[in-house]
Amino acid sequence: MTKLCLSFTAEATGTALKVLSHVNGVVNEGFETQGDSISVSNRSSFKEEHSRKGLGLYLSKVSKPINATEDYFRAHAKTIKYIVLGLLGAGYVAYFITACIVDFERAIALVVLTSLAVVSKAYDLVKTYHGDSITKCFIPAQRFCCGFFRVFVVAVLVLLVTWLVVDTSKRPEQLISFGGVCMFILVIFIFSAHRTEVAWRSVFWGLGLQFCIGLFVIRTEPGLTAFQWLGEQVQIFLNYTKHGSSFVFGPLVCNIFAFQALPIVIFFSSVMSVLYFLGIMQWLIIKIAWVMQITMGTSPTETLSVAGNIFVGQTEAPLLIRPYLKDMTKSEVHAVMVGGFATIAGSVMGAFISFGIDASSMISASVMAAPCALAISKLSYPETEESKFTSEENIKVACGDEQNILEAASSGASTSIGLVANIAANLIAFLAILAFINASLGWLGGLVGFPSITFEIICSYVFMPVAFMMGIPFEESFIVAELIGTKLFLNEFLAYQKLSELKSNRVNGLDEMIGDERQWISVRSEIISTFALCGFANFSSLGIVIGGLSSICPSRRADVSSLVLRALFTGTCVSLINACIAGLTVNNGTISFEGSWSTVTNATLYFTNCCDLFDYAVCN
Repeated sequence: MTKLCLSFTAEATGTALKVLSHVNGVVNEGFETQGDSISVSNRSSFKEEHSRKGLGLYLSKVSKPINATEDYFRAHAKTIKYIVLGLLGAGYVAYFITACIVDFERAIALVVLTSLAVVSKAYDLVKTYHGDSITKCFIPAQRFCCGFFRVFVVAVLVLLVTWLVVDTSKRPEQLISFGGVCMFILVIFIFSAHRTEVAWRSVFWGLGLQFCIGLFVIRTEPGLTAFQWLGEQVQIFLNYTKHGSSFVFGPLVCNIFAFQALPIVIFFSSVMSVLYFLGIMQWLIIKIAWVMQITMGTSPTETLSVAGNIFVGQTEAPLLIRPYLKDMTKSEVHAVMVGGFATIAGSVMGAFISFGIDASSMISASVMAAPCALAISKLSYPETEESKFTSEENIKVACGDEQNILEAASSGASTSIGLVANIAANLIAFLAILAFINASLGWLGGLVGFPSITFEIICSYVFMPVAFMMGIPFEESFIVAELIGTKLFLNEFLAYQKLSELKSNRVNGLDEMIGDERQWISVRSEIISTFALCGFANFSSLGIVIGGLSSICPSRRADVSSLVLRALFTGTCVSLINACIAGLTVNNGTISFEGSWSTVTNATLYFTNCCDLFDYAVCN
């Protein structure tokens, strides 16, 4: 018979449990060792707990000054913030004054940027604290302006006609570009979904903004200088890509397109992500959208998306208004898609500039396309529903989820990998397809005695009237028509690459004609072509738009699919109208010589070289 007894042993440090087993009257102390171990473990745990309490008490005493400092900063956070901002502001003012004193001409860019920042901040402060009272003061003026709106429109039209007569008296070929604008608008109106519902205010204001921007950029000295300077700064900025790509790819950067142009997309995408994280892009987009909204009378959502297309791509811009897509009207969804087709992303623009395309023309084309896209979209698919977004107060621009600036830069670079892979894959596929099509056409043409027929030749005849109406001279319109066809049926990368080859031939002094083939086109035709090709409107982008918008807002998949072809056609016309405006405002871009120099090809190159040697001692 077995008996179990429990005995408790008091220790100085605690109480230990001892288990005794009696088997047939014999005490079994087999469990005594276990009891001893429990007692030892309890003592050690007590010591550890005591030491932890002592360490905690010590740390609490040490951290008291730190906690007091944190509490002080929290209590006076606003005051400290103003002190720091004041110090930074004083430091910037000192830096600004010093830069102006040292070299004012070099500091002009700093002066312009500072002035814009001050004016913008002053406007925000006035609008925040006195916006309502100022609006009430202008109510009578608004009624007065509404009464004379028709008179204002008539006056603007009279001034435009007068300007056309005076300006084109020496260059009548520019009237062809004006006829091109009228022709494309008429075509869009004929194919409009609701011709009787067109809001002509949006159309005229959008075209007016586009024309004013083009006139300022191309024909005025300040605008031309400003955009040329901006283009040079963008080119310098993009050249920093070489530091990263040359480290990764080495000497391959100089010879291979994939290692030369595509890294620019990664770099630019990373920079844009950082600007979004800092809120700079949102601020700029909101300001541009505000100007278009108050003049054209469009809704805040569609205007924000189209303004965003100046800087980001056709699938990234709708993310700015992602929460509102499900409630937007079909006309607003159509405007969002047209904005994506009629513009190009900033990252891709950097790659085009690296080809040798004029940076100032690229930037001005992208900016001019935004108001025109919004205007022509309202002509192609007028608003027939009542928008739920009539006030910008309830519209908030979506931001990224990055936690810090380093994550933003890394996220932008990682996101661009898909874009770079897509560009490379499309170039490989479309160049191969183009070679196959040309070989097939050559074989079919050879059966009937025309072995030289190609896809480019077909496009040159199909789109030649379009190129001619943009203001391209007849003898050059066939080459530009090839570029338009390549951009529409293949993609804009191939078209800009061909345009860069034409420009390179002209700069390098090649003969204008070699055999029956033209090797380059005039500067004016290059500029017009740059505007005409500036957009994602091609058939390869249809799937991108449908897939992108459907993933953002699955409930609008049916509407997107039904409107995407109309949006593609409208976006193409927007780019062509943009080119017509450029043809209407740009000068001929050529210099003529008399006497013996009139027979010299590219005579300007000789004068350029002469001027480059101007400061050499041998010339003085």
